[in-house]
Amino acid sequence: MAEQEKRSGWFGSLAGKLWALATGAVGVAFVLGIIFWGGFNTAMEWTNREAFCISCHEMRDNVYVEYRNTVHYQNRTGVRATCPDCHVPKEWVPKIIRKIQASNEVLHKVLGSIDTPEKFNAKRAELAGHEWARMKKNDSQECRNCHNFTFMDYAEQNRRAATRHQTAFNEGQTCIDCHKGIAHTLPGIEQNIGAPKIDAAELPSSQAEPATRAQRAEQADKPASN
Repeated sequence: MAEQEKRSGWFGSLAGKLWALATGAVGVAFVLGIIFWGGFNTAMEWTNREAFCISCHEMRDNVYVEYRNTVHYQNRTGVRATCPDCHVPKEWVPKIIRKIQASNEVLHKVLGSIDTPEKFNAKRAELAGHEWARMKKNDSQECRNCHNFTFMDYAEQNRRAATRHQTAFNEGQTCIDCHKGIAHTLPGIEQNIGAPKIDAAELPSSQAEPATRAQRAEQADKPASN
């Protein structure tokens, strides 16, 4: 009987020690997890500042200067849309994906392919095309964080804007379909708005429209085949 009680006490003591060890390990892991998560998110937010964007990306002497001359930088209400407001999603997973994509831009700066304003402008149409395609794919989510068709008061807009916004809403268009070049100089590409551009730059095939206005006009002028 005494032997059985002794064995039971030994197992009880062992179980208690294991429970204390497991509880302590979980507690330490929890604290370390909070520290890691807090540090990671702090780093993410630190890299999500306009000053950081300018320090890494090839933009200080070109696109940043252009942006400073727009209403998104300075306006009567003092509400500013900074680089990450327009180019980095707020949702966590899309934000991580965008950060990974942006690292490729930094790589090209380091490699020297866009490290001068001249080199950057030579690739401006391609770079802009990639960003337009991204915004088209996510329904201009970053624009709609501030601007939303649903909450627009068309009576307060001029007639042209009110008509275009309602048409775009009804046709399922998104902001970037019409508002390219809203914060940066528009590259010389064909947008099918107004007169056809002469010597327009070519977008990558995945982002180009099926036919430009000039091509459609040329096709329309051709005599019909018998």
